[in-house]
Amino acid sequence: MELIVMLLLPLPLGYLVRSRVAAYLAYIGAHSFVFTFQTMTLTKAWVGGAYDAFAKDPNQPEWPYAVVNLAIYAAGLGLVALGAWLRDRRRARRSSDGIDLAAPGRA
Repeated sequence: MELIVMLLLPLPLGYLVRSRVAAYLAYIGAHSFVFTFQTMTLTKAWVGGAYDAFAKDPNQPEWPYAVVNLAIYAAGLGLVALGAWLRDRRRARRSSDGIDLAAPGRA
């Protein structure tokens, strides 16, 4: 779930939301909801006897799960930044070509 959201949401957010802070906050909010839902689902499965996501021993640290989720989270934030960079680059190129961005429809 978390990976799907990371692939679909952050790049368009960075590109379409004008404020970079708002784009980051929107991604953080969406990721927080999905991460919480995913963790709850995996915990329910673990309590039910599935040991695919978590170890059987509850005292064993869950470093692999933490590292993978941190990498997905960081990649999503990077994609938000990439979307904002692409938007700024496109805008700079259009303004250097003589296109007035303040007056749409005029070239």
